[in-house]
Amino acid sequence: MIFKSLTTRVIVLLVTLLSVGIGTFAYLNLAREKAQLIKTARENTQLLLDTIERSIFKSMSMGDTQDVQTTLEMVGHSHNRLIGARIFHPQGLILKSSNPLEVGAAVPDGDYSLFINNLTSGIYESPGHGEVFGMIKPIYNSAPCHICHGAKRRIIGILNVNYSLAETNQRIIEVTRLFAISTAAIIAFIALAISIVMVRFVRRPLNCIIENMARVEQGDLSVRMTPRGRDEIGHLIASFDSMVDRLDTAKRELEQFHFQQMERADRLASVGEMAAGIAHEIKNPLAGIAAAMTIIRQDFGEDDPRKEIIGEVIAQVNRLDKTVNDLLFFGKPSPPEPTRVEINDVLRRTLIFALQHRGGKNIERRLQLAEGLPPVYVDPKQVQQVFLNLILNAVQAMQEGGTLTVGSVLAESGAARFVRITIADTGPGIPPQIIGKIFTPFFTTKAQGTGLGLAICQKLITQHGGRIAVASEDGNGTVFSIDLPVAEHAPEL
Repeated sequence: MIFKSLTTRVIVLLVTLLSVGIGTFAYLNLAREKAQLIKTARENTQLLLDTIERSIFKSMSMGDTQDVQTTLEMVGHSHNRLIGARIFHPQGLILKSSNPLEVGAAVPDGDYSLFINNLTSGIYESPGHGEVFGMIKPIYNSAPCHICHGAKRRIIGILNVNYSLAETNQRIIEVTRLFAISTAAIIAFIALAISIVMVRFVRRPLNCIIENMARVEQGDLSVRMTPRGRDEIGHLIASFDSMVDRLDTAKRELEQFHFQQMERADRLASVGEMAAGIAHEIKNPLAGIAAAMTIIRQDFGEDDPRKEIIGEVIAQVNRLDKTVNDLLFFGKPSPPEPTRVEINDVLRRTLIFALQHRGGKNIERRLQLAEGLPPVYVDPKQVQQVFLNLILNAVQAMQEGGTLTVGSVLAESGAARFVRITIADTGPGIPPQIIGKIFTPFFTTKAQGTGLGLAICQKLITQHGGRIAVASEDGNGTVFSIDLPVAEHAPEL
């Protein structure tokens, strides 16, 4: 659990790297120190060997073997690190020695193996003395030795010196202990320093940031921190404060926008209720006026100018009736009565009816309906109302003539399938500044419009689980697209 902390992992990694680095450096220095001590022991042994050789050379030249024995014994007692000094025969028999008791005995295996292997020195274990440094030097039959050994050149003996390494090894142990203690102390001190720095300047600020971010996550945007430095942590704290400032500003703007939208929704609801109430009060008188005007019109002859005036009154009454119907439907839409519908049949019927409009004579009609489309589960009357409204809007947008294109195609989005209906015109298009408002209730650019047509269309399509969208470029026409879900599991009616 502890190693899940970033600062802990960093501290452990740094301490490990420092331990490896300092340990390697200490090991190399220890090896160097040990090599230096062994070198010193070798030099001392070589010096002692040379001293013994010079001391016994005169006695050996004169054939005074007793003096050689005395010299070796004297040297053996005068050097406390000297284990033994001897001269042995090439066959392994000790001829002279600083220890008189071993004269005539076999030379120790360690020393004799140096001679057999043509080595001049070596380190080996000696029974009773521990680790020793042995050095040998052959004694050749030189001219002064010819009196006793003849004129033949050969090895007549081997001078052997054994030097104790006990004191050297003790010094190596002390040095090793010193290096180990100093290395451990240095690593501990550096580890403590790194830990203090990491905890003080990294872990505490990070924990503070984490705690404050938790408060922000819970909705408290009043949290602020004060950077204490200009390092990366300080920049992180400054960025955190800047982020919270922006979140606080965005929250206030969103709350203000939401409040405005709620006020607008309340106003629209009030307007809708009021409009529905007024529409109920107006609808019946309008029906009476339309019936009365129709009867009065029948009393005038075809050439009577008053008949045209009565006809205009009836047209205005019909327009008012349509407005009242839109208000009633928007205020309280009737629930859909869905059934399986072939959408291409609905489009053909709607198009025939819509092009009877007086503005449809100069319009070129193009049908691009995909055959074999699966049925959709919708209310045919309500869907036809949507198609009729969009087609009439397209016809009105092309007052100077143009091309009306009505299409249908099967589309897919993931695992869902739907029928896409497109109604396109070649009119002037919708300016970019108002295209986002066209589905807003009561928004209109027409002199005699209510602004409810497209809002009702969107509501009807949404009730059927579909969606409606618009694409337009100013001056290049408009395309409305409607997606209706395929009746995959709709009941048969």
